[in-house]
Amino acid sequence: MSRPEDTLPPDLFYNDSESRKYTTSSRIQNVQVEMTNRALELLSLPSPSLVLDIGCGSGLSGEILSSVPPSDGGPHIWVGMDISASMLDIALQRDVEGDLLLADIGQGVPFRAGTFDAAISISAVQWLCNAESSDTSPQARLTRFFNGLYASLRRGGKAVCQFYPKNEAQRDMVSAAAIKAGFGAGLLEDGAATKNAKVYLVLSVGGGAIEGVVERMDGVDVVERGKTNQERKRKSNVLTKGSKQWILRKKEQMERKGKIVKTNSKFSGRRRRIAW
Repeated sequence: MSRPEDTLPPDLFYNDSESRKYTTSSRIQNVQVEMTNRALELLSLPSPSLVLDIGCGSGLSGEILSSVPPSDGGPHIWVGMDISASMLDIALQRDVEGDLLLADIGQGVPFRAGTFDAAISISAVQWLCNAESSDTSPQARLTRFFNGLYASLRRGGKAVCQFYPKNEAQRDMVSAAAIKAGFGAGLLEDGAATKNAKVYLVLSVGGGAIEGVVERMDGVDVVERGKTNQERKRKSNVLTKGSKQWILRKKEQMERKGKIVKTNSKFSGRRRRIAW
């Protein structure tokens, strides 16, 4: 059976008929409740928060956000964005409590920096991994999405994105794009090695690591982040052209090539005052 994202783009796949079928299916409703509650468990929001629902569809996850009891940190205020006008139309008909935005997450997350305390996404991110035309780059769409998401979350904000990767390559592509955007990241897979496996990408803003930021981390594999800009800058400064280290390294290279170089001394690579 083919995956929905392999057939049509999401705005075309989720037409009026498919959106209505999706929303009224009791099986899908149960799965949506399960995954949204799992995402909220990983977020561990201690108090009512402003949450972005990415790929909100007809508001099934939003209803759960609105109904979280005070004992569990809610209810939460939420804003939903989705590419399907039909899905959003059904959400309006159902009179959901969140604000809704028609937008393509592959073009970014168009909100002011630091707007949201947290974000969730249920079964949406995998749509970004497909190229619908020769001029569409999955990597570019993932980059725009995660860069925009990172900017829209406040310092210390968290996000959980549940998605269905087709293979390990897609899984790595998604997590790599999140890390490149600056997130601390971890991957959790429920029901591993079964047909009902569900992957959760757990993200944090500010600091690079998610341990101690996201609670209930049992079973979450932390994805090693790349070097930060400061770390890369420190490394590059060691071999800045004209520095002592750079000069000594060049002299070693020339000696290995059999060329004659001056003997090293305490003055090698010394910075000289500007002569007036």
